[in-house]
Amino acid sequence: MTIGLKLGVNGAAGRMGQRVVALAVQDTTFRVTAAYESAASSRLGQDAGELAGIGKIEVPVQSTIERAVDVVIDFSTPEGCSHILSQCESRRIPLVIATTGLNEKQRSDIESAAQTTPILMAPSMSLAVNIAMKLVADAGRALKDHSSGVDVEVIERHHRFKEDAPSGTALKFGEIIAREMGQTNHIHGREGRTGQRPRSEIGYHALRVGDNVGEHTIVFGMLGETLEVTVRGQSRDSYALGALTAAKFLVSQSAGLYTMNDALGL
Repeated sequence: MTIGLKLGVNGAAGRMGQRVVALAVQDTTFRVTAAYESAASSRLGQDAGELAGIGKIEVPVQSTIERAVDVVIDFSTPEGCSHILSQCESRRIPLVIATTGLNEKQRSDIESAAQTTPILMAPSMSLAVNIAMKLVADAGRALKDHSSGVDVEVIERHHRFKEDAPSGTALKFGEIIAREMGQTNHIHGREGRTGQRPRSEIGYHALRVGDNVGEHTIVFGMLGETLEVTVRGQSRDSYALGALTAAKFLVSQSAGLYTMNDALGL
C-alpha cells in the first residue's frame, strides 16, 4: 500500500465528512489534500480540519476538484454525488460513494462512469453491517422453503436529520432477502385494514429518533419461533473507517463498479 495517498472528501462540512477528515488525518496511509462542498455552501473557503474539530490542516473547502487527489470519498447528497461523479469520471479518479437516496438516473450514471473509472458504491460502509448482510443472505437461503412460511420485516432507526427513508441499508437488506427467498412485494409501513399478510411481502419500517447513528433489525417470523438479526452503530466512526478501508482498496483497482464485499473480502 502506498503511503500518503492524496484523499479528497466530498461533503466535508457534513457530519460524516468531518469524521472522514478527522480519521484520515490520523491514518498515515492518507494525506487529506482536498475537501469539497456544493457551490452554494457557506463553508467554502473554510479549513476542513477546523470544521472537523482537529485544527487547521491547510485544506480549504472548495466546490470543484482543483488539487491533485488519488481517491475521493463521497458522503454528501444525491446532487452532490452527481456533481463529484462527473469530475472524477473526467479525470479517472477512483470514487467511493457512501451517499444514499440516489434515484435511478443517478445510479445509471454511476454504472456508466464505472466503465472507465474505479467506483465503489455501498449503502453502508460499516464492517458489522456488511457481515450482517451476509448472515441475512444465509438465513434467507436456509429458510426459503420453511414449511410454515416465513414473514420478513426490516426495521431501521436513524437520527432525526436523515432525509431519506427507508435507509439505503434497509433497502439493501430487502434486496438480499428477496434474491434468496423470492418475495416480490415491498411494503413501506402499514395502516388500516390491510388483510392477512401475504408470504410474498417484505415490510419496511423507518424510525427517526434523536441522534441514532444507525440501527437495523431484520425479523424472520415463523409459526412458533422468530429469528432476528440486529446490527447497531454506536458512532459514525464505524462508517468513516469503513470508507477509508474502501478507499485503500479502490485506489489500486482497474475501472469497474465494486462493493464493500470486494473491499472486505466477504
